[in-house]
Order: sequence, then structure tokens, then C-alpha cells
Amino acid sequence: MSTPIAAIVLAAGKGTRMKSDLHKVLHPLAGKPMLLHLIDSVAGLSPARTVVVVGAGREQVERAVAPHGIATAHQAEQLGTGHAVAQAQDALAGFAGDVLVLYGDVPLVGADTMRRMLDRLHGPDAPATVVLGFRPADPGAYGRVIVAPGSDRIDRMVEYKDATDAERAATLCNSGLMAVRSADLFALLARVGNDNAAGEYYLPDVVMLAAADGRTSAVIETDAAEVTGVNSRGELAALEDVWQRARRARAMADGATLTAPDTVWFAHDTQLGRDVTVGPNVVFGPKVTVADGATIHAFSHLEGATVGAGAEVGPYARLRPGAVLGENSKVGNFVEMKKAILGAGAKANHLSYIGDADVGAGANIGAGTITCNYDGFLKYRTTIGAGAFVGSNSALVAPVAIGDGAIVAAGSVVTRDVAADALALVRPAQVEKPGWAARFRDAMRAKKAAKA
Repeated sequence: MSTPIAAIVLAAGKGTRMKSDLHKVLHPLAGKPMLLHLIDSVAGLSPARTVVVVGAGREQVERAVAPHGIATAHQAEQLGTGHAVAQAQDALAGFAGDVLVLYGDVPLVGADTMRRMLDRLHGPDAPATVVLGFRPADPGAYGRVIVAPGSDRIDRMVEYKDATDAERAATLCNSGLMAVRSADLFALLARVGNDNAAGEYYLPDVVMLAAADGRTSAVIETDAAEVTGVNSRGELAALEDVWQRARRARAMADGATLTAPDTVWFAHDTQLGRDVTVGPNVVFGPKVTVADGATIHAFSHLEGATVGAGAEVGPYARLRPGAVLGENSKVGNFVEMKKAILGAGAKANHLSYIGDADVGAGANIGAGTITCNYDGFLKYRTTIGAGAFVGSNSALVAPVAIGDGAIVAAGSVVTRDVAADALALVRPAQVEKPGWAARFRDAMRAKKAAKA
């Protein structure tokens, strides 16, 4: 039987450098709160329990994790990472297994890395703790991990503030993430003191306490990008760039063409099929799926949309939540869709708003067409049948239905249903007055001359 897993996620910090009313760990990365990126990775391990330690702004964090069935523990005073982890003890009462200690502002740690930490915890030498280390380009003020030569056994760990010059010269740094058995964790934490430069209770001290008991600890390493933390908006933007670059590379490796990769922005859940082509300056918001062979032209924005196989979007198109494009359909420049379905082969090539509508297969929506779906109080749907043709600059006032094969003449304001294969012509009869324009110009020239 596999050992049960629990995760403790620290999210009690004030995040003052973000200068925001939104809690730091709830700031979005690729359209999803940082904390939920981490929670999703943890979920890949099927944990028995997950506890988020909250503090300042706890109500926001509690609301964010409640739908996921995650417990919270409150750290009323910010007395260090060791103290923060200790606050989860009650929430893990009765739990026996392995515990991962993670950080809500270190969102990109993957399930595979977490599994490596747990596997090392169960290695033949049975280390008391496993620390996740990394080697940043600039070690700066990170805590250092000092290992025995030629091994992964930790000799000692030291916070930068308390390190000697020789210890600061080490390049292996402590990410703060740790794996430890529940039977050891809280017993060790109870012995942690705060006799250090900051007067705080440090989680890494459990490593040295275990060593004093004659037990070793181990470190495994990961790439610095995976354990990048976020403390400011600038750091969040830099991490967003890291995430986007990796996602673009994966999209191209999976068979999509990005003609100007650095200008395409993905959401955390964007799905692209094979042979999809994405032009420059395209933005994918959350919940977008693009099927095989579709083309997203430049400067288009998609969110909550489904694009069918072989369909075309843009340039300069906006697909809002609920937009569905059928196979080989087309939405062209300056067209906006919302809660609307465009059937297979249907087209809205330019300058249109298609909202709360069902457009049948092969229908053609002329330039400047608007589905008038809102009366100031309620929304209504428009139905356009298969093969229908709606002329340019038409307004379809919902609720209204245009039958299969019907034609709506350009410039019409349609307020009643149109039967299949009928012509709807809703505009005044054209009146022509011979010679009127010439007489008008003569009269105006004379009027202007009289004022000179």
C-alpha cells in the first residue's frame, strides 16, 4: 500500500510588495491564481489532505480554496516559516503519512518534482527530511544548503542572514520546499527556537535538529525556474514570461504553428489541435479550445470559445465566452461573438456583432450586421437558418428567427420572423428627384456669395 500524502501550503504572508488589495497568492498567472496552479499540481498526487495556512487577508484565500474542499489553518502572527507550518498540526490530526511543505507564491512546482521528493524520502537511507534545492544565476540572499562532498546528504543549512562568507559562497540554495514524515514533522517543529538574526522560527532548522538526533537529511535539485517565487508585480510579470515561453514551445512541439511566438499569449488551459496556425499578437483567455487545422489570424482575442476544425478567426476578431465556431466557419475582422453558435461553413466576415444567436450551416452574415439582443433588462436570442443570407448593415431585433435560405436585404431592421426562402425588405422605398442636387448646389452657392 502506498503511503498517504498530505500537503501544507503556506500563504499567510502579507505580500506588502505587491501593493494590492488582492492577496498575493491570488494574483493570476496565465489567467489562474498562483495558489490554484499549485493546488492543481498537488491534486495530481491524490493527497489525503491539503491544508493552506492563511494569515493576512485570510478571507480572500479561504473563499478561493473552499470550492476545492481544502482546509485552512490560521497563523495569527507572522513568526517565521517553522511557526507557519506548525499551525497546520490540528488540521492534520490523525494523519499518518508523508507531508509536503509548499509555498503559495511558488506556483510552478510540478507534481513530478513533488513525487521525486517523496521517493527520496523513502530511499534506502530513510532521510528524516528531503529539501528541494536549486542553483540560481544569482544566489543573492537565499538560504544555503551545504552538502557532503559527492553526495546529496545535507551537512547543514543556513539562512543568508546567519551565514558565514564561506557558506554564502555555496551555490546550492534552499527553495523552502520540504518533504517529511508526519511522525517527525511536528515533533521536530516543537523543538525549533528563534535564536537567530530575525528572531523567527525557521522551518529549515528541523534539518539540523534531526542531524542532532543522528538522522540524515537529503536534498534533490530542480531548475531555478520551477521554484521561482513571487513577491512583487515585477516578479509576477517575469514569471508570466517564463510560463508563456514554455507554453509556446510546447504548443509548437505539439504541432501548432505560431508565426510570431513571442507575441502569442496563452491561458493556463488553452487547448490547440494539430496544424493550428496562430498569427501575431493573439491572446487566449481561459477556456479556449481550437480544433485541428483552424487558423487564428493576427490581433484576435479569444476567451471561453470553441473553434471548430478548419475554422478561421480574425484578424482583429473577438470571441467572448460561449462563442462556438463550427467546422470551416469564418469570423473575420472586427467581428465580435458572444454566447453564439456559428454553424459549419457559416461566415461573418467583417464588422458585425453576433450575440445570443444560433447561425445555421452555410449562412452568410453581411458587414455591419448586429443581433440586437438586449432591451435594457433582458437578453433574447436570434436564430438564423441554414443557408440564410443577411445583407450588410442589418439589425436583427431579438427575439427573432430568420428561416432557412431566407434573404434579408441590406439595411433592414428585422423585428418579426422571416419565413424560409423569403425575402425580407425592411426599409423605405427609394425616392429619386431629378435635378434636385444641381438646384441645391446653385442655391447654396448663391447664399454663400450673399454673405461674402
